[in-house]
Amino acid sequence: MSQTTPTAAELKPVLNRLRRAQGQLNAVIAAVEGGGRCRDVVIQLAAVSSALDKAGFQIISTAMQKCLTDPDDTTDPMTVDELEKLFLTLS
Repeated sequence: MSQTTPTAAELKPVLNRLRRAQGQLNAVIAAVEGGGRCRDVVIQLAAVSSALDKAGFQIISTAMQKCLTDPDDTTDPMTVDELEKLFLTLS
């Protein structure tokens, strides 16, 4: 049986990363609005970028696992080339 919707267990780590990035981005915005030190802003911005990259890689990894465990699933077919392009967009 194919599974078309990610489970709550699959979504939880991705959502946690995205929420962490959201909090870090809010801190960057507050620092810029409040005249924060350049060094602190850049460090927080790097943290946001890293959190988003990790969430993206986790999403792609889940898609790859799905393709490997259910290659006949036609609800959202992805070729190896498409998965590779997704990885490269995050690099």
